[in-house]
Amino acid sequence: MLIGRSPVRISFGGGGTDLPSYYEQFGGAVLSTAINKYFYTFLGKRADGRVQIISSDLRLFGNWADLAALPHDSALAIPVAVLKDLGAGLSADLFLASEIPPGTGLGSSASVCVNLLKVLTTCLRCPLSKYDLAERAFSITRCGLGRHVGKQDEYAAAFGGLNYIRFDPDGGTEVEPVALSPDVLAGLQSSLMLFFTGSAHHSWDILAEQEKSTRMPASAAVEALHEVKAAASTMRDALLAGDLGRFGSLLHEAWQAKKRVSHLISNERIDRLYQVARDHGAAGGKITGAGGGGFLLLYCERGWQDSVRAALESEGVQEMAFTFDFQGAQVIVNDPFIDRDERAGTRWTFLPMEPAPVI
Repeated sequence: MLIGRSPVRISFGGGGTDLPSYYEQFGGAVLSTAINKYFYTFLGKRADGRVQIISSDLRLFGNWADLAALPHDSALAIPVAVLKDLGAGLSADLFLASEIPPGTGLGSSASVCVNLLKVLTTCLRCPLSKYDLAERAFSITRCGLGRHVGKQDEYAAAFGGLNYIRFDPDGGTEVEPVALSPDVLAGLQSSLMLFFTGSAHHSWDILAEQEKSTRMPASAAVEALHEVKAAASTMRDALLAGDLGRFGSLLHEAWQAKKRVSHLISNERIDRLYQVARDHGAAGGKITGAGGGGFLLLYCERGWQDSVRAALESEGVQEMAFTFDFQGAQVIVNDPFIDRDERAGTRWTFLPMEPAPVI
């Protein structure tokens, strides 16, 4: 058996500039961090030539004898697309599970695709680098499934960590880790709060509208995205300078710009929740992902957090605790080097991205 896990992410600034419609014209940039909420794939080999997929989150399963017969338009479209893209004669049971609900703005769909690719290429002994893993996952979703997605989520899931990610007009991508001192990193992490608004959705319609408006270079959406991209760079500089107060203010300014990209990004309830948080001490924040629902991210110094927490709980919104993830996509396998007599039970070992283990 192989077990793979990949993190989801929170994006601070630059979201939307990772879409081809924008970065192919102007170049894009995103500041984001992976967090310790994971998507898991459990793979067990079969001997009957069939593939079975079970999703605990979607409460769905499928069992097929012919890879070519796997449907492209089902709710299991992502795992099916990954299997078809690899084109390998793999017979296996795949069990999929996540720590967060799908469609909540944390990049879970990309985490699914990255995770499956990581597990399956490990099983097939054809490992991918982190860059290749992210690019291939993006290609499967964007080109294979025809969905309006950007690149940032795949890179966050593959690399992990706090990163400033550049997207070049020619399609190239560069991941720059943001190396903070331990005190600044701890201060940042302790000042961030996540609240689930209770609304889960897929963001593809929002992103489709955004891509359409971004194809018009003089549009208001493009001007707003220029501000969003600039905010990602300024936020990074504030973090490197250790100025967390400035970072919180920039998060607020970037959210005001992001809302001008599309009228679908926010709504009356989101605006109310955000204002409640601001009234009780939050310095800044935003909806994670493309918008419209999901998680509300806040920057709030510790002295104000109890007040913000109580105010949002009175609105029926619950907090989700988290920490940063610095490992990215990984595979766990039973360690073959431990003598059976030394094992009281099953021992699992995290493997690095490369090289692939001998299975």
